[in-house]
Amino acid sequence: MEAITWFTHKYVMHGFLWWLHEDHHAPGKNLFQKNDAFFFIFAFPGWLCIMLGNMQQAWWVVSIGAGITLYGIAYFLVHDVIIHQRFKWFTRSRNRYIKAIRRAHKMHHKHLDKEDGESFGMLFVAKKYWDKIKDDEEMRKGVV
Repeated sequence: MEAITWFTHKYVMHGFLWWLHEDHHAPGKNLFQKNDAFFFIFAFPGWLCIMLGNMQQAWWVVSIGAGITLYGIAYFLVHDVIIHQRFKWFTRSRNRYIKAIRRAHKMHHKHLDKEDGESFGMLFVAKKYWDKIKDDEEMRKGVV
């Protein structure tokens, strides 16, 4: 699912559906954005696979729908709760993984337009962001 997420984010959300995603990159965000419509856009195939798979007793179609749905839950928790802190549940985490995904997403959002973006995935973090977190920790300890 991460590869599909990366592709969809880069070529759909930063492509022909930029008009829906654009407000997500704008400063001064409201609680709700046009970007939130992607919840319904991505939830629909998951629901459809689960429903049709159950009707046809096709476990593999249900599994695809369940995978899409579980990734949607992960997206909500990682993107909306941990990264953007739309809900104040994990605001002071010292976890390296959380710091790395927040750093990668911050670098993604430094681009306010649809071109020249970076870090389009969600759960997998490039090595350069892990290295930056490690460097920051070492600097704080005075090791560097």
